Amino acid sequence: MQKKIPMRQCLGCREMKPKRELIRAVRSPEGVISLDFKGKNPGRGAYVCRNADCLKKAIRSKALERALESPIPEEVINALHKQMEESDGQ
Repeated sequence: MQKKIPMRQCLGCREMKPKRELIRAVRSPEGVISLDFKGKNPGRGAYVCRNADCLKKAIRSKALERALESPIPEEVINALHKQMEESDGQ
C-alpha cells in the first residue's frame, strides 16, 4: 500500500505540489515572519516554491499577507528574499 503524499498550493504560481518540494513561510506566535525550510516551526504557515519568482509573486499579489493574516514590513520582505537566495546556494 502506497503512503499518501500531502499536497500544498504555492502562493506564487498557484500550483499544487508535494509538501516536501515547497518552502513554508511562517508567522510565529510572537508575530515574527520567516522562512521555515524544515517545515517544523510553530505558527501559521503558507507555502511557496523553492523559486525566488514565486516568492516575489506571492508578495506582490499580497497573497502571503492574506495567508499569514499579518501585514509584512519591507525589511521582513528583504530578509525573506535574502533567506531564499542563501538557500539556493546550498
